[in-house]
Formats: sequence, structure tokens, C-alpha cells
Amino acid sequence: MTSSETETETEPRTETWTETPLTLPAHVTGYPGVAFGGYVAGLLAARTGAEQVRVDFRAAVPVATGVGLADGPDGAAEIRDRTGALLAAAAPAELTLEAPEPPSWAEAEAGAAQQLRSLRRNPPPIADCYGCSPDVPPGRGLKLLPGRVEARPELLAGAWVPDRELAGPDGTLPPEIVWAALDCPGGWTGIRIGRMPEGGVTARLTGTQLLPVRAAERHVSYAWLLHREGRKTTVGVALATAEGELCALGEALWITPKEPATD
Repeated sequence: MTSSETETETEPRTETWTETPLTLPAHVTGYPGVAFGGYVAGLLAARTGAEQVRVDFRAAVPVATGVGLADGPDGAAEIRDRTGALLAAAAPAELTLEAPEPPSWAEAEAGAAQQLRSLRRNPPPIADCYGCSPDVPPGRGLKLLPGRVEARPELLAGAWVPDRELAGPDGTLPPEIVWAALDCPGGWTGIRIGRMPEGGVTARLTGTQLLPVRAAERHVSYAWLLHREGRKTTVGVALATAEGELCALGEALWITPKEPATD
């Protein structure tokens, strides 16, 4: 899920950029009408060509509306709207985060079952979130269900077998899907462990993909709290195979929007 409270930038670029028109699918949303943050980050990360990438969100990226995906110097990549306002920017970065040992497959299954029970008792306000809704049709969402792990109270985890419809012809997930898997688990961790209020948005996501992620194979998604101060919550998120090999790793900054002013 994405957005940011910084003002959009409309200054002209001084370097040479190559821009490609892009329209994001209408169903790839977190909040209504807003492109899913991890998905956007993965698209940009793939353009940089770097192993480790930082993506900053300046404003909401719309779905079903034409935007521009641009490649710049030194591995930079951006998405801007039709007016030239900067919506998201990516650049090579250094990710210093270390992932804790992944939970076991059985622990991840128990976490997912716990989260599903919780969602059935208390349906979330966003029923069709691309990342964590359990009820979207195959290929229309990830259906990640990060829940509490009894023996590991410092993290959330969920068992995940990606739908075949999410993969390319060779059966592997494209970068935008892998990075999307680094989004919602962090938000739920902020809420469940960091006591972050609901309604937070992804302001920054720094990540790396270490191994191919294949559809129809067992994976463990897990996330942990790094820091919480005021409206800022920082989390770590990882994706591993059921055997414990790390496939992807990310660090995300979530921002809780300001309370609306009252008279």
C-alpha cells in the first residue's frame, strides 16, 4: 500500500531520461484506486538493474490511468503522472538488514490459519487488497496471511503457495510480484506488534531478490518490527522457501497519516 505526505515534484529533469507509457491494472490496489506499493516498487526495481534498490513514494500512484515509467542515469527510475509530478522514485541502494531465521513451514501454516480466523471474525476495511485479501480470485492477488507465531512473538509469518496465474511462462514470479510480497506483511506487523494505527501507508521500501520464486511451491513469508517512533514505523520483511532458503528481503518505512484538523 502506498502514498506519501511529501509534496509532488514537477521540476524538469536536467539529465537524459527514456520514458515508457504505463497503465497499472485496475485490480492491483491496496487502498481503492491506488496502486499496490510493493508491486510499483518491483516494477521500478527491475528498471534499475541493481541488486539492491530503494524506492521512495512521493504520492499515490493511480491504477487504470496512464503514467510514465522512466529510466534515468546511474540506474535511477521514476514514475510520474501526466502533469510531470513525481509519484515514485527508485535508485540503487545498500540494504544492511539481516533477516532472522525463518519460521518453519508448520509455524507459518499456523500463522496463516490464525490470521484467516482473525479476518473472518473482523473483516478488514479493504476487502480486496492485492496483498492480503484471502478472497480474491486466483491470480488477482497474493493472498498473503501473516499471523502470529506462538513460539516467535517478535514476528508474524504465513505459509504461501503463489498461484500459477501470478507467474510468467517459465513458472517464476516477476519482480513486481516478489516485491509485492514484501509489502502487506510489514504493515500487519506494524499493526499487530508495533501497535501502528490502521490506515498507514508505505513511504519507502528498500529490497533485494536473492533467489527465483516459483509459483505453486511452498514459501514462508515473515516480518518483524524494527522501530516505531511517532507516526513512523520501520519493519523488516522476508520471503523464504519452506526449507529456509532466503528468496527476498526488504526494509519498509510505514507512515501513519496525520489526524485531520478539527475546529
